[in-house]
Amino acid sequence: MNILLVYPEFLTTFWSWKHLLKFVAKKSAFPPLGLLTVAAMLPKKWNKKLVDLNVSELTDADIQWTDCVFMGAMKTQSDSAKEIIFRCETLGKPVILGGPILQTGYEEFEQVSHLFIGEAEYILPDFLADMEKGLAKRVYEAKKFPDICASPIPLWEMINPEDYASGLIQWSRGCPYECEFCDIDSLNGRVPRVKSIFQFLAELDAMYQAGFRGAMLIADDNFVGNMAKTRIMLAELAKWQRKRGYPFNFTIEAPITIADKQKLMEAMVAANVGKVFLGLETPNKASLAECAKRQNLNRDLVADVKKIQKSGLIPMSGYIVGFDNDSPATFIYNMIDFIQNSGVVIAMVGVLQAPLGTKLYTRLKRDGRLLKQASGNNTDCYPNFIPAMPVEILVAGYKKIIGTIYSPKEFYQRICIFLEGYNPSKRVKIKIDKESKEAFLRSIWHIGIFGSWKAKWYYWRTIFTALSKYRSAFAEAVAMQIYGAHFQKIAEAIKKS
Repeated sequence: MNILLVYPEFLTTFWSWKHLLKFVAKKSAFPPLGLLTVAAMLPKKWNKKLVDLNVSELTDADIQWTDCVFMGAMKTQSDSAKEIIFRCETLGKPVILGGPILQTGYEEFEQVSHLFIGEAEYILPDFLADMEKGLAKRVYEAKKFPDICASPIPLWEMINPEDYASGLIQWSRGCPYECEFCDIDSLNGRVPRVKSIFQFLAELDAMYQAGFRGAMLIADDNFVGNMAKTRIMLAELAKWQRKRGYPFNFTIEAPITIADKQKLMEAMVAANVGKVFLGLETPNKASLAECAKRQNLNRDLVADVKKIQKSGLIPMSGYIVGFDNDSPATFIYNMIDFIQNSGVVIAMVGVLQAPLGTKLYTRLKRDGRLLKQASGNNTDCYPNFIPAMPVEILVAGYKKIIGTIYSPKEFYQRICIFLEGYNPSKRVKIKIDKESKEAFLRSIWHIGIFGSWKAKWYYWRTIFTALSKYRSAFAEAVAMQIYGAHFQKIAEAIKKS
């Protein structure tokens, strides 16, 4: 049997990193980890081919070659997914669809032959058995969360690592917190499920052998959800990295409470974890209480960020506006000051959305405030519900925040605050690779020479500030300017929307 696995194209958002790809000479940010894992679960005797539309085109010949199409997608891939489904239907090929795209229901995918609701580890074996008997159902839904120790090593040989800016791997699924706006507890559960350390390192070995190097995102909902096992894994990961000359620089997602655990942060740095994505959300304590972000309450969030920077980690963060307790009179400058004072350079601000499966969705539906399903796009200026403040004030305020924090001047100021608090001496000394040097040269060309006059001015100020005062963090300063080029493009698009 011939199987075609298709990964739809992403919309341009914060996480697509579309505008920084030219600096690193890559085609897409991340590989399709889910589809590659599904491919490894299919019978070995089947012929398999993968097409990632973020990297290459899907031809009619590709579709005609296959017996059926497997597709996994997120909400921000909906437009591309629907186009692919139409093409497959036109050419008479059945489609099997799964992923978070189905979280809001599957009524809009009537033409899809088979739908997988939930994680594939439990669903796919049943589907394959039914298909062999000619009794495959249209809808397969996981009744419980699978043991991810049963998840196979993805088939990395199906893609070219050189196409991607970062590798992608998973250590755990699930998160113990109950943030009102977050759908992770419905998607992946509140009890973190971790892989065995042997399994995780075996997957890293496979990626290393496939040719991945450099950036590596650990795509967990909460990297430290199971703190005890994560501590043990980090010690083994540090040994693995040291033995191979530190081939990977990891990015993780974790709560702000890691600032309380100095030994844990030291273990992260020893394993060459470079960046940590935090959910700081808002400086408004009433809004934090409203959304049940209890782990952010009763603490000085800016001081915590500084502590994380001082440990040798680079904090990134997501922020949200549009909570019921956000004041129309103060939310704009409170958020700007919060972000600027923290020195969090990679700051992603979004308008509050209420996805299906969240407690927020349930509350707003009960109160008659829901307007539509959430778009899944974290640059969407409009909430999918009636906000407490007038929507025009919320949207204008959001655009003001975005336009301010991503402007070259404020972005430069934030880089300086970050450099002042960051302690690179804690980090493992690694020689700068060829790709990083080439990215620096491209940044000179695209920003330092052909950027806007403001972008050029603050780019060179960053370079000279780093060289004169923070030489040991020069690479990080250049990287921040490259991120800034992406964010400024996103800000321009948001302003016009």
